[in-house]
Amino acid sequence: MNYTPHYYPSQDPMRKLEQELKIRGLSSKTIRAYLSYNKSFLDFVKKSPKLVKNEDIKRYLEYLANRGVSNATLNLVINALKFYYGQIMRRRFFWQIKRPKKEKVLPVVLSKNEIKKILGQVNNVKHKLLLGLMYASGLRVSEVCRLRVKDLDFDNDILWVRQGKGSKDRQTLMPKNISKILQRYVNKKTLNDYVFENRQGRRLSERTVQKVFWQALKKSGVKKHATCHSLRHSFATHLLEKGLDIRYIQELLGHKRLETTQIYTKVTSNKLQEISSPLDDL
Repeated sequence: MNYTPHYYPSQDPMRKLEQELKIRGLSSKTIRAYLSYNKSFLDFVKKSPKLVKNEDIKRYLEYLANRGVSNATLNLVINALKFYYGQIMRRRFFWQIKRPKKEKVLPVVLSKNEIKKILGQVNNVKHKLLLGLMYASGLRVSEVCRLRVKDLDFDNDILWVRQGKGSKDRQTLMPKNISKILQRYVNKKTLNDYVFENRQGRRLSERTVQKVFWQALKKSGVKKHATCHSLRHSFATHLLEKGLDIRYIQELLGHKRLETTQIYTKVTSNKLQEISSPLDDL
């Protein structure tokens, strides 16, 4: 979104916000989101940040809700505005802003057969490896994009995720059947090189990875509304179905709270397969 502070005679009011976000070490994704929502809000109210009132924020949230924005996004908008007006501008009116309830949406999980179909549509070695790693290791899109050769421990079949969500390092799995192919793929790279680079030698963008997945999904004929993140959901669900303790899965995914991981207990198929429908007893 292009942003021209046409009604601010001095300087862009978001510069201080951007500076503070960077100083506090927030992820680039969070920084982009916070800046975008705050800029969009100012374009909506057409006021200086010093003149913003509680009612302006309520009107903006209502505007977004009327446009069909999800509750999760509304909460993110509130976080972005609260950070700027609460912590940067030292305004106190946010205590009166009620948060929308979190929507209880189950993750989209692909079956093992569906994942085979999707990966089977990818002929490019680099693309097949990056999609395969997201499923095999439970990686987020941002994590597979930032992966460097030095993060691959081939001796122990371990993959290091550096500065994942929450700026934390963690270890996860690197299956042997993908480890051998990956080792050959990075053979001529230096330890500090990104595993997956574009033609200019820079790391792949998240949008590129998403495009690779969407194209493979479309060709596969799988009709689920899946995204790249569905590969991570599937990784967790399939491990749970194999009987792995949920606390190990929590560590592999890098979840701070066990409650976040427990969502996968609601989409596992093991228990459902053991239950017969009453119709089958007729």
